Amino acid sequence: METPSIEIFNDMKQAATQVWETYDNEYGYVDEKLNYVNGLNNIQDNAMVFYRMFDWENQRKFKQLVNEETLEYIKNNQ
Repeated sequence: METPSIEIFNDMKQAATQVWETYDNEYGYVDEKLNYVNGLNNIQDNAMVFYRMFDWENQRKFKQLVNEETLEYIKNNQ
């Protein structure tokens, strides 16, 4: 796994945040996940954690939120 550029990392972080924000936070689950997302640094393959934390349906949504360079990174690091 390669460490992505900061632009790709931030694109993936933003996409993960957007997907999590579509969920109900009644029990604080979204807050917990967003705290986790915001605590990750761009080290090794941490960016892929943003993508892998979702099921296939949400991964599809995630991919719709990122740019082409990020999609290429995901494809090359699955």
